Amino acid sequence: MLPLVLTLLFWCAFGLLLLGLAQRARLWHNGRPARVAWSGLLAIPKRYFVDLHHVVAREPFIARSHVAVAGGAVLAILVIAINYGLALYSPLLDRVLLAASALMLTGSALMAWRRRAPPTRLSRGPWMRLPFTLAVFACGAGLAAWWAPASGQAPAFIVIALLVIGGAELALGIGAGGPMKHAVAGLLHLAFHPRPERFSGKRSTDLKPLQLSRGDYGVAKPADFAWNRLLSFDACVQCGKCEAACPALAAGQPLNPKKLIQDLVAGLASKSDAAYAGTPYPGKPVGQHRGAPHQAIVPGLIDADTIWSCTTCRACVQECPMLIEHVDAIVDLRREQTMVQGAVPGKGAQALENLRHTDTVGGYPKAVRYHWAIDLNVPTLATGQEIEWLLIAGEGAFDMRYQRALRALVRVLQHAGVRFAVLGEAELDSGDLARRLGDEATFQLAQGNIALLDGLQFKHIVTPDPHVFHCLKNEYPVLGGRYDVWHHSQLLAQLFQQQRIRLKDAPPAAPLTYHDPCYLGRYNGELEAPRAVLRALGISVREMERSRERGRCCGGGGGAPFTDIPGTTRIPDIRIADARATGAETVAVACPNCTGMLEGVVGPRPEVMELAELVAQRLGD
Repeated sequence: MLPLVLTLLFWCAFGLLLLGLAQRARLWHNGRPARVAWSGLLAIPKRYFVDLHHVVAREPFIARSHVAVAGGAVLAILVIAINYGLALYSPLLDRVLLAASALMLTGSALMAWRRRAPPTRLSRGPWMRLPFTLAVFACGAGLAAWWAPASGQAPAFIVIALLVIGGAELALGIGAGGPMKHAVAGLLHLAFHPRPERFSGKRSTDLKPLQLSRGDYGVAKPADFAWNRLLSFDACVQCGKCEAACPALAAGQPLNPKKLIQDLVAGLASKSDAAYAGTPYPGKPVGQHRGAPHQAIVPGLIDADTIWSCTTCRACVQECPMLIEHVDAIVDLRREQTMVQGAVPGKGAQALENLRHTDTVGGYPKAVRYHWAIDLNVPTLATGQEIEWLLIAGEGAFDMRYQRALRALVRVLQHAGVRFAVLGEAELDSGDLARRLGDEATFQLAQGNIALLDGLQFKHIVTPDPHVFHCLKNEYPVLGGRYDVWHHSQLLAQLFQQQRIRLKDAPPAAPLTYHDPCYLGRYNGELEAPRAVLRALGISVREMERSRERGRCCGGGGGAPFTDIPGTTRIPDIRIADARATGAETVAVACPNCTGMLEGVVGPRPEVMELAELVAQRLGD
């Protein structure tokens, strides 16, 4: 009778699974409509085995364990569905089930071994039992495969008990919001991802514009998120890789990207955060916040200072094995706080006011933007003239420290015979700060910039500011502005390759390290050009432990210097400590924000040098 009982158990479990999925789907249905391609369902295998596992594989032990437990579980459930769900009772399929169960049991054992002394980033609570309940299911399935052919001698109650206990985790976990809800939600998230372009080889980092004319002013409550973004929150496995990478959490600011996602999950299900069993927001006890799909997120579910602590560095997104877009969610929350509530903290509100009235963050007269170049004979591009390179300095042009870097860049370009010009007092702010602070309305005034640029004749834009670079390159096209935009490190690398820069003297002997700007490296994947410039200078780079796409933020992005949420330390202090650990005497940078943040660290520290300054000091005749 055991095979017949297993058939009955399978269909009962399948029914419970469907009921649980329907319950979660009702919650996701609270969200706004979103256009999705149903063909994404067919793309799940590729997105799972290639895109998702590309991230998981950064930790080989976890990758192998995950392949074992997940692969074994999928195969075991598939065989059970065919062999017992369809009442085939094939001995051959029983042998396949036995192998799949052994594989799943091995993976569960590896996960259980890791949970003996878990990293602090891992959530506890129900996640601590998961390896054991999965192991129980694997044992039940394996014993069923072993004993079912000889059902007359099988202790059926043991098999049934194991399958009921283990299967409950799988079948009931979906609707009850248990750990295993991530299995189904994760696969559906891959199919209906809010950024499907990231699976087609495009580096997808640009923020999507709001339809302001239709009253779209960001997210106030969980139901304001698109339904597929609510689905993506349910895909979180609480591994904590995002929190381990978050610069704000490391600095003791009240942000943990993992808890933020879990708070949104709790709000979607009309619950409090009391059941959260991971690292809390620094200084904020767990259990004091509650939400519901149609209740305001701030401050009932998430405090305002949490969303304003984010530097938008995307380190959390880079590390997330489930490919969740934390930064998009945070900016959507900021948009409502800024445009509806008018609740930008610190100096952020004044910066936005300056942008609206003066087209500069600092409220400076536009006419003084290029005063630093008054003695360098830099031409200003006018209507009717044609130039190869248009240099856009950005807001760094008003900073006395960064003016030295800009002067160095101009000298290098002139030395290499580059035909370039600037916009002079016609240059407007790119809108990056407004967009990161959630002021989409002010950002969309960038159409004035686009009109200006479209009326001029140039082939390429070059800028030393990664934020301007990203904005013009990736976020202007949706507004109609399409330009060939280069970061100055890319142009300098090309000039060295073309042998248009002549050097004098020997390279410096002092050890040097390079700090990757988030908006150049993580946002745009440009990791090699700055290093190519340093190699051309004969400089050997001592890489920091966290470098390249996994580089630590300087703390200067996302408007953080303006919102200025306090923590226990400062993010740039942590980054300088990273640099000190290499023994380097110089930190090379390629961003005005990074220059200002790292030079603001008090006490003994390596010298901060901009990339163009390092080239300019070595120029020959």
